[in-house]
Amino acid sequence: MFDLNGKAAVVTGGASGIGKAITLLFTRRGASVHLLERDQENAKKTVFEVQKEGGKIKFHQCDVSHQEEVNAIITQIAANSQIDILINNAGIAHIGNVERTTEADLDQVYNVNVKGIYNCTRAVIPFLKKKGGVIINMTSVASVVGISDRFAYSMSKGAALSMTYSIAKDYLEFGIRCNCISPARVHTPFVDGFIAKEYPGKEKEMFEKLSKTQPIGRMGKTEEVAALALYLCSDEASFITGTNFPIDGGFIKLNG
Repeated sequence: MFDLNGKAAVVTGGASGIGKAITLLFTRRGASVHLLERDQENAKKTVFEVQKEGGKIKFHQCDVSHQEEVNAIITQIAANSQIDILINNAGIAHIGNVERTTEADLDQVYNVNVKGIYNCTRAVIPFLKKKGGVIINMTSVASVVGISDRFAYSMSKGAALSMTYSIAKDYLEFGIRCNCISPARVHTPFVDGFIAKEYPGKEKEMFEKLSKTQPIGRMGKTEEVAALALYLCSDEASFITGTNFPIDGGFIKLNG
């Protein structure tokens, strides 16, 4: 079950956190991965790790907010490989309510988290239309519930959720499935960096506090999100499209 042998996946932001976990798991399950990543150093480390295990991977340095750059890379990939899966994982965070969100902040979050999904999906769709495929958009619990001080981030994730529904509806006839995954807090290097920056000297205390915001009592693991992505991209999930999948330790339904 959940075999990806013979399939090729494009994974954006696939060199750290959730994206890296997806890259590693997909290559272990037989997929060849095209890694679209802005961070060259992390990308090289991920490529080395995959190749050390005998996996198939190719790194393409890319800023998903730049449409011409995305188009050129996807065209290049498609000229040499099939494309079966697109994982729109690249994203950035922002902390602040509407008063503390500048126009530049809003534009930056929009350009990566919203326009990035648009750019990559628009570039890949013509190739998926030929024989079907799967698109996964990485959203967040912030797309469906209110979270304090996440104005721009929540805006972007709400847009990602709506785009998922639209893509799924528009491309049913082409055999393209589109779903999204909405994690709550997942333990990633970003979380560690955020805690260290915002709460110096109180890292352990804040880590425990943030962990307990999930009713299950801990943060998620990147591998758990990757496992859900694997299922949704596998043939075993061929009856699933246009659906949001929270992976949140009970955050949405059990808080309060």
